[in-house]
Amino acid sequence: MDLYPTPDNPLPEAAVCVALKTRDGLSLRAMRAGHDGGKGTVVIIGGRGDFMERYFETMRDLIARGFCVASVDLRGQGGSQRLLTDPYRGHAKNFDGFDEDVRSLMTKLVVPSCPTPYFAIGHSTGGHVVLRVVQRQRWFSRAVLCSPLLGILYGSWPRPVAGALVALANAARLGWMFLPGQQHRPMGREHFHGNPLHSDQRRWNRDSGTLEIAPRLGIGGPTFGWLRAARQSIAGLSRMAQRQRSYTPVLIVASGNDRVVSNTAIRNFARLTPGIALVFVPGAGHELLSERDEYRQQFFAAFDSFVGR
Repeated sequence: MDLYPTPDNPLPEAAVCVALKTRDGLSLRAMRAGHDGGKGTVVIIGGRGDFMERYFETMRDLIARGFCVASVDLRGQGGSQRLLTDPYRGHAKNFDGFDEDVRSLMTKLVVPSCPTPYFAIGHSTGGHVVLRVVQRQRWFSRAVLCSPLLGILYGSWPRPVAGALVALANAARLGWMFLPGQQHRPMGREHFHGNPLHSDQRRWNRDSGTLEIAPRLGIGGPTFGWLRAARQSIAGLSRMAQRQRSYTPVLIVASGNDRVVSNTAIRNFARLTPGIALVFVPGAGHELLSERDEYRQQFFAAFDSFVGR
């Protein structure tokens, strides 16, 4: 397995790419980077459709702070094994597999070869997965979540209608189908204007450039199966989190101008769940770590304060 740097997106220092095998037989692409600077290791779990190259800049920022970093492409995306014959469908039957991906990363790469203590950064779906993991595991000393998936914005679709459509499609064994109106291929340079993710065109073009040299890393929109799995996991996580305190202190850094996940749901989760702190970055779009410098700097100010620079 390989990593795909570009002139606009160089490799983090001492980056090494490795293949991991999960207990259910899937092949994952993972990496570690940096030297032991005495701060420990930050594990980065990206969102739906992400690939590790999108976090090279964030990895370099963390290495400059004295951390090692590690990451993995979740199953079904990036350089990891896909779950359907069509590699561009963003699919999942349930989120249990993502828990297994993090377990494989931690037990096969991070714990054997990365310095302690361990911290986590999770974005969107990755933030949701980190929340699932810290309810059951004690790997991380602290976790920082960017715009975590705790509620979905359905646009013009009323929530009950969206739920009924998802249930009908999956009952009819059509869970593999793209959701209506979703991209069937990864977004590229031409999709920047009006995009719902972030406002930094330079970083958008940087990530598009990675897909131009490694198109197999990208995926299109989610399927009905993915949306059902997400809805089920959101409901289950809310019930579980309210019953018990997480093993790990958690900071949520939410994007004030998020058009993908529900900030109302994030506020409610933080209010009802013990051990959760919440701050907002006003004006920022959903992909906070790919946003303009003025927004990324606010994220890192919160990170440094919470983790202890």
